[in-house]
Amino acid sequence: MKRTHASTIVAFVLAGIVAGYLIDLGIVSAGANAIVPPLSLPITLTGVGVLVVAFAWPVRRAVKGKATKHLDPFRAMRTAVLAKACSLSGSLVFGFGLGITVFLLTRSVVPSPETVWIAFATAIGAGLLLAGGLVAEAFCTLPPDEPETEKEGHVHA
Repeated sequence: MKRTHASTIVAFVLAGIVAGYLIDLGIVSAGANAIVPPLSLPITLTGVGVLVVAFAWPVRRAVKGKATKHLDPFRAMRTAVLAKACSLSGSLVFGFGLGITVFLLTRSVVPSPETVWIAFATAIGAGLLLAGGLVAEAFCTLPPDEPETEKEGHVHA
């Protein structure tokens, strides 16, 4: 599995911004209230970001050779996949939170500051989830193979 590229993250953030803005615009145009994320969302996103780094820490210790116990390779793979999922979903929700914030700030009648801050806090929480996912991906990355051992393994006649 390859680590998440910056272009993928940027694409997900841009898609989230567009989706957040247009969905909120469509909902308000239909006469309903704008989307306001609950306060528990940024707290949960931050908590999941911390948990994914905590799950990746034993994998990092095993990769660096400092582990005292054997690490199950399936656990390491599940942690790497979780880290990748957190980085991608964090970038999408980061953009969505920014899209909602931009929508709220560009209205002729600006909503209450609490509403704007909660939307912005959602973007911050998702940014922390994104950062946690990227750190956990780095923890789960194996070091490159030694070039000398590869050369010694191939015998040419």
